[in-house]
Amino acid sequence: MTTKPWRIGLLFSTTGVTANVERAQLNATLLAIEEINAAGGVHGREIVPVHYDGASNPRQFRAIAERLIEADGVRLLFGCYMSSVRKAILPVIDGFRGALFYPTFYEGFEYSPQTIYTGAAPNQNAFQLAKYILAKHGQRVLFVGSNYVYPYEINRIMNDFVVQSRGKVVDELYIPLDAGAEDIDRALKKIRKTSPDVVFSTVVGQATAPFYEAYADAGFAPAIPIASLTTSEADIAEMHPGVAEGHISAATFFATLGAPAARRFTAAFRRRFGEDAPIPSAAEAAYFQMHLAAAALARAGADDPKRVIAEVTEIEFDAPQGRVRVDPDNHHTYVWPRVARLDAQGRFQIIWNPGVRLKPDPYCVTQSLDDWSADFVDAPAS
Repeated sequence: MTTKPWRIGLLFSTTGVTANVERAQLNATLLAIEEINAAGGVHGREIVPVHYDGASNPRQFRAIAERLIEADGVRLLFGCYMSSVRKAILPVIDGFRGALFYPTFYEGFEYSPQTIYTGAAPNQNAFQLAKYILAKHGQRVLFVGSNYVYPYEINRIMNDFVVQSRGKVVDELYIPLDAGAEDIDRALKKIRKTSPDVVFSTVVGQATAPFYEAYADAGFAPAIPIASLTTSEADIAEMHPGVAEGHISAATFFATLGAPAARRFTAAFRRRFGEDAPIPSAAEAAYFQMHLAAAALARAGADDPKRVIAEVTEIEFDAPQGRVRVDPDNHHTYVWPRVARLDAQGRFQIIWNPGVRLKPDPYCVTQSLDDWSADFVDAPAS
């Protein structure tokens, strides 16, 4: 029997506009690999990661994916954050040249037979955030986002949710991924002019902290909260203390979760990467998907993409967020949505926990805001 290591490819940035969250995803993946190897690997063979910095650049990531498959002999790829990067990778793995495990919440409306999606689909985070803010903060919403695929697509979906609830989108604007002070000031002027009840932000990466800090300086908070799917613990760590207090997010995992599996994960992550290391939901998905993939690899007995993907849909795993599994019909994952508000220390405190594992519906075929009980705001947050 061979003892040759299993080589896998990691597609995460350590530089560029989204490096802060992608470094956390990379670290979580490495932690999972270390745990798997410490337990004996897969069939006695270590998992060895091969990683190159994609610098938050879709073209660079596509070239890296080609290199991993053609030069490094890698067949299983893990990573990507921005949707523009994921879409750049998909042609590279076409025809099962490789398989991609994608650990980031995204806009949905996609299926790839070679891809496993372990982040939330819109019905597993956007839906819950819309339900909460419209019930608790008002009906007039302004959208502001970064200028790339995800913000445009998720805003289209959120617009439908707002309209369903007889709300109104008062404006929609976009700033560059590398937005400067002038771009942010333009957005703030629009917010001041329209005076929404809530700002829904899909600003990502390095522009996030400056946007929140300028928002605080402009005096909008706490009267007009920012609700965001893209603002994570990695972004909060780059802000001045107290800047983000009162703002809201929805995700499948928060580092403040008290469940035993969540506490074990956060403790292990911080022992390995530092007590102040941020742990966003996209990192938790990167962690559990590696464990899922290793279990599928063990069942398949080979890193053949078709065989691994077929096996991964047969497995459940006790992830930090709760027990997860992949839907064999659409390759998205059953996950656990939660809504949280930031406290004065920059920690997300859960304010609504539906307590259900949701089937992924990446096409939002059946979603209606009326599907959820009106009593949800009184549900326990633990």
